[in-house]
Amino acid sequence: MDPTYRALAEFAQTWGLAYFVAVFMVVLAYALWPSRKQQFDEAARIPLRED
Repeated sequence: MDPTYRALAEFAQTWGLAYFVAVFMVVLAYALWPSRKQQFDEAARIPLRED
């Protein structure tokens, strides 16, 4: 294999994983943040509304 390809693949595997873990943590923190509870509760009741 080409050494440049191997280096690029290792970089992508390592930092790609770190990037996706960081994004997952940010999304998880957003979803579980206490001040967002009311907003998510209201959104959960949207299908039950009779407009």
